[in-house]
Amino acid sequence: MDFTIDSDTQAIAEALLRFVEREVLPLEEQHRELLGSERTMFDAQGRYVPEVLALRRQVRMRSAELGFYNLFGAESLGGSGQGALAMAHIQEALNHRVGPGHPLVQTVVISSPFTNGLSPVLRYLKPEVFALYGAGIASGEKTLCFGLSEPDAGSDVFGMKTRAVRDGDEWVITGTKQWITNSPYADYAMVFALTDPEAAARHKGGVTGFFVDTRAPGFSVPRVINTMGHLGGDTGVIVLEGVRVRDDHRLGEVGRGLQVAMDGVNTGRMGMAASCLGLARWALDQATEYAKVRKTFGVPIAEHQAIQFMLAESAMDIYAAKNMIQNCAWRLDTGRNATAQVSMVKAFSTEMLGRVMDRSIQIHGGMGLTNELRLEEGYRYARVMRIPDGTAEIQRRTIARQLLGGHVDF
Repeated sequence: MDFTIDSDTQAIAEALLRFVEREVLPLEEQHRELLGSERTMFDAQGRYVPEVLALRRQVRMRSAELGFYNLFGAESLGGSGQGALAMAHIQEALNHRVGPGHPLVQTVVISSPFTNGLSPVLRYLKPEVFALYGAGIASGEKTLCFGLSEPDAGSDVFGMKTRAVRDGDEWVITGTKQWITNSPYADYAMVFALTDPEAAARHKGGVTGFFVDTRAPGFSVPRVINTMGHLGGDTGVIVLEGVRVRDDHRLGEVGRGLQVAMDGVNTGRMGMAASCLGLARWALDQATEYAKVRKTFGVPIAEHQAIQFMLAESAMDIYAAKNMIQNCAWRLDTGRNATAQVSMVKAFSTEMLGRVMDRSIQIHGGMGLTNELRLEEGYRYARVMRIPDGTAEIQRRTIARQLLGGHVDF
């Protein structure tokens, strides 16, 4: 096993961090009155106000111009094709450096496989169709959303009710999608629907993916879903009422949509895990420095064994997560089976971040309960991450099934 980060990847990471520190963070500071409070960031319906959307678009397009935005996009789509080890290193470095609470950094500077940039799912579009949309997506001008989950079909995707019925050279899609990130703002949606309900009932396919223009008649996002103390956000409900999509806008073969969807999900899980690792390192840094200067009973709290144990436990968690992520990324880069390992990494890293954030808040005492130090926001973020892209319980089910099937190689 070789987890060495080559000099080119290290140089890319440093260049990305310089861009964030020299251009993005100063832009956030310049617009602090707008971005400093969710009361000004969101409107009464919980959607980003136009000024915030414009700033996010500005950063996306500048990042794309500098070559950062599509670092992990497939070369066949025009991306840089950086591998899993590179992605893990860069996502960790970015989140470690800036921490939580930056509306112009997270999922904006570097694209997410579900909401912007050259998603791996786009590889399943016909080349001539991708050519119509690829430039706008790659430049950051246009964004995406990934419509798989439904009110009654989250972890159990075969429970979906959204239907797509063939009508000549078109498909007519009807249904509701829920918990869809970036749906209130997306220009295009990657929507998955039942095309063969009987096959889906037998868990033998029957789901097909479609590339949908969100301006199409019948497509709407009636509401934003606020989560974990936020006044607004980017998660919404999609309603499709007889939305027509041409057959050449299919994502892959008819009935093979879940394989298409999982291509993006696994990439997202690795990126999420690496982001959690970076944020955990940031939180431990805050706790370590605070423990050195905060005094009780006449000595820095770093001298109290209770504090030392919390710091040590966080360091152990981080070390374990980093090695898991690097090993899994190495497996992916070298073409080895990593189905169980991706699930292990996603579950462990998201839960690890919650533990590290919790200890950091505890070490800070009353200050940790405020959001002046952004620990409280980091804690809320950590709690949320245990659910998207497959809950911790679903990850454990995947691990167990792989183990029982004899497919786990340690």
